[in-house]
Amino acid sequence: MKKFFICFLLAGLMAGPTGCSQKIVKKMEVTAYCGCGQCCCWERGSWKYLKLNFWNKYINKGKYAGRPYSGLTASGTKPREPVPGLFSVDSIKNPWMIPFRIIFPWLWFSKDGSVAADTKYYQFGTRLYIPGYGYGVIEDRGSAIKGPTRLDLYYNSHSEARQWGRQHVEVTFYP
Repeated sequence: MKKFFICFLLAGLMAGPTGCSQKIVKKMEVTAYCGCGQCCCWERGSWKYLKLNFWNKYINKGKYAGRPYSGLTASGTKPREPVPGLFSVDSIKNPWMIPFRIIFPWLWFSKDGSVAADTKYYQFGTRLYIPGYGYGVIEDRGSAIKGPTRLDLYYNSHSEARQWGRQHVEVTFYP
């Protein structure tokens, strides 16, 4: 049994990398969005209740108009902006962030941001790197994000999303 395991391990090492581990670089049109009502098409209150329930959010466009807005992505996760983490190049570029990243444990590890794409071409969970944004995972689909050359990045604020605007960048995919 031990010899079989060693032979199996050596065969796996000699086989080399598979096609799954190769990265793909594509030139794409990348826009940005946030969770505000203007970007995500929701409004506070419903005319059904004469807008007296202003604390609730409702979808105001598309086939789901009038239904409650949850704020979750199409894959069911809460959208987030990427976090570089303590042990990253960002800590070298911005050394004043190191004390904050040391004090708060949730800033120790990096986290990928949420990206919207056309799920006919890219499946949920596909990891990618966008220059100027960082690493992201496809977790959402947008109504205006159609085709294999479009992506939409999530930002926490509307002003950051507007600042990104519309850019054509080389995106690296890690399938």
